[in-house]
Amino acid sequence: QVQLVESGGGLVQAGESLRLSCAASGSIFSRNTMGWYRRAPGKQRELVATLTSGGSTNYADSVKGRFTISRDNAKNTVYLQMNSLKSEDTAVYYCNLFMLGADYWGQGTQVTVSS
Repeated sequence: QVQLVESGGGLVQAGESLRLSCAASGSIFSRNTMGWYRRAPGKQRELVATLTSGGSTNYADSVKGRFTISRDNAKNTVYLQMNSLKSEDTAVYYCNLFMLGADYWGQGTQVTVSS
């Protein structure tokens, strides 16, 4: 059984930084994609960034240049470094693991940016 455990959310002021972490455990296939999605109040969940085990990245236009996704394959852990945070980044951030045609989700971590 696969589990994803996120950490690092919190309350910050606009312009500050946060780093999210997500550790996957269980039967993890080496070829996979890990990433982050978010859901703001009253909005649908949206992609933030993904990173394949091969090193390919994909970012939402709204976070390009501010957020950086990285991973430690040996630890099955993905990180999201968020700089220059804006109030519109306020959301619940969810870790995602996609492998062998299936999606796995973390429980979510709240990020709140005050202006």
